[in-house]
This record gives sequence, C-alpha cells and structure tokens, in this order.
Amino acid sequence: MDPNWRRLRMLKPGSNDRKYYLTFTEDEVEELVYHAEELVECFGLNARIRKYKGKRPIGLYRWDIEALYYTYSYLLERDFEGLYKDKKSPDYQAMQSLVNKLKGYMDMAFSDY
Repeated sequence: MDPNWRRLRMLKPGSNDRKYYLTFTEDEVEELVYHAEELVECFGLNARIRKYKGKRPIGLYRWDIEALYYTYSYLLERDFEGLYKDKKSPDYQAMQSLVNKLKGYMDMAFSDY
C-alpha cells in the first residue's frame, strides 16, 4: 500500500463537467436499488443508488450514467440469478425499461462532448 495514501485525493469533476438530473419510475427505482451492490467499483455511486428513493431527480455525471448503463445492461443480458427468464414479467419489463432509459441518457450525455 502506498505510504502516502491519506494524501491521495479522489478526482473531482472539472468546470466543464455537467451534471444530468435523471428521473425513474417506481418500478425502475426498485430494480436500480436492488442491484446497487453490483456497482462496487464506482466510488460511492452504489451508496447513492442504495439511498435513492425516486422522489426527486438524481444528479449524475456522464461517467456515472455510463457505469449504470453498462452494469445494468450486463445484468439483464446475463441474468445469473434467473430473475428475468420470463420476458413478460413485471421485473423484466422494469429492468428493460431502466436499461433503455439509461441508454437514452447516456447517448444524450455523450452527445454534448
């Protein structure tokens, strides 16, 4: 371990980095929060998602949106727990809606750059 680890600082958003405010439906929030532990490498994003109740828009930077999109699309595609076998189930529909919405937000966020 680096002996100066306490002096290392997390990178902060720059002056040109824009925060995007996202809203989700109740079912999408449920799926978002249920899989929040899958976001362990995202520097506090998992804790923010776990606390999120869906009452207000959540402010995220484009790298957060990208991490959410790729994580949740991977979970839907691979379905290791077998939660989304039935494509007509409400859970599958909510997760698919969440992934589609995240894709749209990601496209919007990266089109600005």
